[in-house]
Amino acid sequence: MSNRLFTVGLISAWYSSNIGVLLLNKFLLSNYGFKYPIFLTLCHMLSCSLLSYIAISWLKVVPMQTIRSRVQFVKISSLGFIFCLSVVGGNISLRYLAVSFNQAVGATTPFFTAVFAYFITLKKEGWLTYITLIPVVTGVIIASGGEPSFHLFGFLMCIAATAARALKSVLQGILLSSEAEKLNSMNLLMYMGPVAVAILLPAALWMEEDVVGITIALARDDMSIVWYLICNSALAYFVNLTNFLVTKHTSPLTLQVLGNAKGAVAVVVSILIFKNPVSVTGMLGYSLTVTGVILYSEAKKRGR
Repeated sequence: MSNRLFTVGLISAWYSSNIGVLLLNKFLLSNYGFKYPIFLTLCHMLSCSLLSYIAISWLKVVPMQTIRSRVQFVKISSLGFIFCLSVVGGNISLRYLAVSFNQAVGATTPFFTAVFAYFITLKKEGWLTYITLIPVVTGVIIASGGEPSFHLFGFLMCIAATAARALKSVLQGILLSSEAEKLNSMNLLMYMGPVAVAILLPAALWMEEDVVGITIALARDDMSIVWYLICNSALAYFVNLTNFLVTKHTSPLTLQVLGNAKGAVAVVVSILIFKNPVSVTGMLGYSLTVTGVILYSEAKKRGR
């Protein structure tokens, strides 16, 4: 009973942090008017790196793993760069899209994963698996047509973020597949963080002019922006921590199923909070996409 309660608590913490950071990102970038998605991602990655180090080195959540070679460092840096693209793209899209539509597009990750796996590793899935991808893509097309607040640039950024997330997943399996190089997700996050910060810092200073000065000026007028950024960055880390712990105490397949349900919960919560208009067509499209993802998971499970 105590193990069950612990697992339920972990899942609740994962849901809360995941949905929380998504909604807070939307609030900051769209409603609050903090229009600096690259700087926001920089705060996220800095937090992830520092808190991962504390969790591994001080709290001993997992054993510390070291980088064994220059080649492994290059591989981790490549993953860090792609991870940056996925998070920045997702944050930019939230400036223009409703959370509900953002989640609908994000649910197409299995489609991009299958495409990248085929072209990069030449790995073929069973025909049933590919058929289940049809409703995944069709649902997003329907949802796009029925989205009242559709924004083309935001949509393209969300697609790019989803594709980058899938590419990282595929490349991670290839680049860190050997036992000597394999890192658990917590250690990988700790090492990817500084790489991401090194990429994002000059990008933020160049593309988001005087973002540091503007943030300081905002903080002088309203200290709540500081607490928003601290809370947002901490939540971004806890998403990764709870994701790791839920996977450890359940299974990757359970995580996938829970992830599908989490997307639906995030959509409902976002509609209740932000009151964004949602059409019947859009909800039908999103429902079709989620159904396709569930069928895809089942097909993959049977194909093993």
